[in-house]
Amino acid sequence: MITIDENIFLWINGLAGNVAFFDWLLKGIANDYLVIVGSCLVLLVLWIWGIDTRQRDRNQKAVISASLSLGLSQGFVSTLNAFYFRPRPFTELPTNLLFYQPTDSSFPSNSVAIVFAITFAIFLANRRIGGFLFILAFLHAFSRVYVGVHYPFDVLAGAAGGILIAFIATKTINVLEKWLDLVMVLARKLYIA
Repeated sequence: MITIDENIFLWINGLAGNVAFFDWLLKGIANDYLVIVGSCLVLLVLWIWGIDTRQRDRNQKAVISASLSLGLSQGFVSTLNAFYFRPRPFTELPTNLLFYQPTDSSFPSNSVAIVFAITFAIFLANRRIGGFLFILAFLHAFSRVYVGVHYPFDVLAGAAGGILIAFIATKTINVLEKWLDLVMVLARKLYIA
């Protein structure tokens, strides 16, 4: 019996192979590195950019929160994978596979969890840049299903986990703000912030 998750997968993945340009574009977006590295480059720009000291401080705290979220989301996925393994859709269903065949668990999507963790942490501090990153994150999640390496619920779980972790990390950074301010003063004296 085919589940709702499998039906949605078959519909989205069924779009693959029809338009060569979209296949090429979504294969690039689905890549394990493109959107993640692009998001990290945004973090680098935010670390050094700010019209005034107040904005730079806010940006740097967001970068610290996003970096913490990135690490915690990786731990979240690794912990879940230690207890639950879900086969990839291309091993169970007729799939238009446009990507290499990953061998790790399909649930939850690791790359989607990372991208959404970074994105939401930035969004909480800067809606405009966070909104741009959300567009990339949604495209990345959709493309992972389109190319045949994740079920829709895998990317939804990755996104939800990343967002929850970013929320917790940001709240933790806010609680520790006085200590973080002292660290930032030292970092500025060493010219690294």
